[in-house]
Amino acid sequence: MSQVMTLGDLRKLAIRKQVKIRFPLRNGMECVIGDDGVARIPDLKAQPDFKLEDEFAEAAIFTLEPLTPVGQKTPPKTKPVTLGRAEMTAMASQSPSAVAVHDDHDDE
Repeated sequence: MSQVMTLGDLRKLAIRKQVKIRFPLRNGMECVIGDDGVARIPDLKAQPDFKLEDEFAEAAIFTLEPLTPVGQKTPPKTKPVTLGRAEMTAMASQSPSAVAVHDDHDDE
């Protein structure tokens, strides 16, 4: 019984974890969901001829980029993490308290 992840789930996750989440679109562009939960397509210059929900449904790879805390001159070296849809769905479906306790890749 697999859960279905929505674009809204991803937006909430970006806010909760204070990360940028990127995923590729079929037209070669990329969607970036900021830590404010807003989905943006930086290369889009005109009205899109696609629905973001449809593009999201086809996305298989997601990249999480930790943000640099405000006021830190030497931020910790954190690399973007690439996740598949199943891993991303599992992370997005965790309760907020479980997400706060769980540290990703702390052993690197």
